[in-house]
Amino acid sequence: MDWWTIPAAVGVLLTLFFVTAYVCYRLTFAVPKKYRAARPLIPRGEQYDEVSDISERLVGEVMAIPCEEISIKTKDGLTLFGRYYEKTPGAPVEIMFHGYRSSSLLDFSGGVQLVMECGCNAIMVDQRSHGRSDGRCLSFGISERHDLVEWVNYAVERFGKDVKIVLSGMSMGAATVLMASELDLPENVVGIFSDCGYSSPREIIRKVVRDMKLPVGPTYFMIRIGARIFGGFDLESASAESALANNSRIPVLFIHGEDDRFVPCEMSRRNYNACRAEKRLLTVKDAGHGLSYLVDYESYSGAVKEFLKRVAGQGSDL
Repeated sequence: MDWWTIPAAVGVLLTLFFVTAYVCYRLTFAVPKKYRAARPLIPRGEQYDEVSDISERLVGEVMAIPCEEISIKTKDGLTLFGRYYEKTPGAPVEIMFHGYRSSSLLDFSGGVQLVMECGCNAIMVDQRSHGRSDGRCLSFGISERHDLVEWVNYAVERFGKDVKIVLSGMSMGAATVLMASELDLPENVVGIFSDCGYSSPREIIRKVVRDMKLPVGPTYFMIRIGARIFGGFDLESASAESALANNSRIPVLFIHGEDDRFVPCEMSRRNYNACRAEKRLLTVKDAGHGLSYLVDYESYSGAVKEFLKRVAGQGSDL
């Protein structure tokens, strides 16, 4: 055996290792350009096709509502954009965070109208690497939870030290607001609303890998390594479940569809059980991922209105 064969073999193996890690990183965390379109893509599939016409109408309605384009700077130097909708000057503000490879215009079409109907103002955020916002990749809420703090600081600085703030999210956005619950948030944050949030980045990625019939352990290992090397974050540095165990102050409303085939409803039950603060869980029969609003509007809107009135109603028009 020639002396160079072992180093060469090691070099080939290391190259394969890093290439595999990079491919896993790109497939999991990059956001293709099609998800940054000015008008959001309506998801396709059995559960979504049944309500696609309603979704298209609601997206058109929210895009027609006058808003102000706003932006912030993150700690790592990114510029993130959002849309500010004002119902009443001085009213409570709900800051809304969308899901994985999605858009606030889609995830909160109908939701922002509901918030304004309740007398609140709203900020709909383009999460990092989505919409007009900067960013090389998403991080399943790991980095986004710190971006959330900057949006809260923006709201307090702009609307005053007495402004009441509610944080809401859909799917990855829900996990983002839940993971932020253990951070040093100001007293202005009076409530958190989670719609179909997962229990942790680790658990949701392993669940999707399992659904894809891939070997869970090795695949997740390479995805996590890819995130560390190329994204600069650790998937296991935070979880919604552990954060909620440290939250005893901020009330949380959990809503989840019982027929969610992407983020299992059981994850919201686990989050609910972990939460030490005042809490309520509403599960919606026959609702798929992110579809509770469309499947059972009365129950959904009733829970949201009651929650907003309870946590932010004092001194508002709720």
